[in-house]
Amino acid sequence: MGLPPLEFSDCYLDSPQFRDRLKSHETELDKTNKFIKELIKDGKSLVAAHKNLSFAKRKFAGSLNEFKFRCIGDAETDDEICIARSLQEFAAVLGNLEDERIRMIDNAGEVLITPLEKFRKEQIGAAKEVKKKYDKETEKYCGMLEKHMSLSSKKKEVLLHEADVQLDQIRQNFYEVSLEYVLKVHEVQERKMFEFVEPLLAFLQGLFTFYHHGYELAKDFSGFKTQLSISIQNTRDRFEGTRSEVESLMKKMKENPHEHLALSPFTMEGYLYVQEKRHFGTSWVKHYCTYQRETKQLTMVPFDQKSGGKVGEEELVQLKSCIRRKTESIEKRFCFDVEGVDRPTVLTMQALSEEERKLWMEAMDGREPVYNSNKDSQSEGTAQLDNIGFGIIRKCIQAVETRGINEQGLYRIAGVNSRVQKLLNVLMDPKISPETETDIPTEWEIKTITSSLKSYLRMLPGPLMTYQFQRSFIKAAKLENQDSRIKEIHCLIHRLPEKNRQMLDLLMTHLANVAAHHKQNLMTVANLGIVFGPTLLHPQEETVAAIMDIKFQNIVVEIIIENHEKMFSTVPEMPQTNSQLHLSRKRSTDSKPPSCSERPLTLFQTSHSTEKEEKRDSVNSSAESVSSSNANSSINSTCAQRSNMNNLNANDPDLDVAKVSRPNSLLNPKNISGLLPR
Repeated sequence: MGLPPLEFSDCYLDSPQFRDRLKSHETELDKTNKFIKELIKDGKSLVAAHKNLSFAKRKFAGSLNEFKFRCIGDAETDDEICIARSLQEFAAVLGNLEDERIRMIDNAGEVLITPLEKFRKEQIGAAKEVKKKYDKETEKYCGMLEKHMSLSSKKKEVLLHEADVQLDQIRQNFYEVSLEYVLKVHEVQERKMFEFVEPLLAFLQGLFTFYHHGYELAKDFSGFKTQLSISIQNTRDRFEGTRSEVESLMKKMKENPHEHLALSPFTMEGYLYVQEKRHFGTSWVKHYCTYQRETKQLTMVPFDQKSGGKVGEEELVQLKSCIRRKTESIEKRFCFDVEGVDRPTVLTMQALSEEERKLWMEAMDGREPVYNSNKDSQSEGTAQLDNIGFGIIRKCIQAVETRGINEQGLYRIAGVNSRVQKLLNVLMDPKISPETETDIPTEWEIKTITSSLKSYLRMLPGPLMTYQFQRSFIKAAKLENQDSRIKEIHCLIHRLPEKNRQMLDLLMTHLANVAAHHKQNLMTVANLGIVFGPTLLHPQEETVAAIMDIKFQNIVVEIIIENHEKMFSTVPEMPQTNSQLHLSRKRSTDSKPPSCSERPLTLFQTSHSTEKEEKRDSVNSSAESVSSSNANSSINSTCAQRSNMNNLNANDPDLDVAKVSRPNSLLNPKNISGLLPR
């Protein structure tokens, strides 16, 4: 397993699980930093010590062979596997050079030592500086919180109000620094995949140019070097895309954190102070608590945010009742009493604010009133997979293929938004018959037409490849064997609703034609996958983990483009079982190294403009997909195999819609304000 993604939403809860995940990233950064220091030291020894060349080179090669990359997520792409294995390949080449007693190259310091020093100081060093700031803000916030919680409710209202405002400011600073630290950690972890390997590649290339035997070895190394260059380029392109997505998500979290809360299996969770009686009096101990309404179980973990560690054992309470504590009965504010089934005494708890106390009381069915949420109804897009929609896509494709197929940066260069909207309004005019084969006038630029096509696909009620099968497509892309990927994706395509499959067939046939002209338009299959992956296969919930899966969305689109004739013209031999859809990417030393030569080198270097998808109601979208799939089964009953595959929908665990156990009132932004920065 790789490093777990760090979710921005966890910064606001600052749970023990989040701190554990953050520590794993910090440990990996320290490990990388130490390894780079050692690598730089070995490189300098290699340049300076001519007499001890054999020892220095073998130690250097040994260090490379021992280090293992760890990616973010539960699976790696072929490009990441190629990059991860590159250090071992480099070590093998250095071993061969040592056998021939190759001397140290003159420019090793420029191509190897300097870039590694720069990466360590500018990237890892910057991450350490942000960590110092994060630790300082954590200590400051926790100290102020301890002081704030100790305020007596009998103090003047003006003093209490000033204290609340001051705490809110410090809490906001702590949250912002936490978000910035998580972003920096993710950035460094992603950057090292290419900024760390490229200097090593340049170093080896320099060796080959200076010595005769090195030149002979370069002939054997050229195949892997090409694969590695492709993998580095593809990884760099994906990093640029995911980086902008992560930064955009962080900005959303700063502006409206309550609108981007992660789905939680608990009805309520957060920090509470629990009153404990001691020999010398009473004390208030901070606990991280979670409550499940269905089972009425309250879990309490004593936790110190300053040190980031547990200070006691976890305790489980079976809830019997929850009663608000009257203000005049206790000096502390925001208190309520919890009575357990098997506990002889009553627990007195203190929330962090009045809003949080109301949320806890409501979650535990206490005596606090219920605050119902009134969600704003989300407007649905007007785009549909009907005759009008097919007519619009066909007209756009016809215009592109007749007068713009060779235009450089096709589909990657975005049109002017106002003109795109104007063209869509013209094409979607209900007065125009969908059967009309009128071409799009030449006054419209090709980039406007391509942007209109992509915009129409994003305006659909759900992605073209449906929320229902999104996770299954991603799992298929993570399979180790290329043939298995093609087979699984082939089966999933034929489980899509009929109109979705027809539109996907129309689009992929066109994209294959675009890729066939990549020498003129510079749009290879890999580039088209980067452009259309997020549009056709975006997830329901926008999280860092979902952004990390964008690279697998791109791979799915690449596979469909390369095999579009087989995918849509033939029916799969047999439906795939659920167990096959849950195959993990197992590592094997006997397995054949992944072939990167099948995918052409990414040539087009314009900036990847990320296109934001509109959020839609997850339950409605899933229901529409299931309904459409069932209707498709009845229409195509003549094809027994396709019907069997549609019938598997009910048994596929990947197709379940996530259910939130929180009460409706807990989703009200007003009620959540107590948990989040104001």
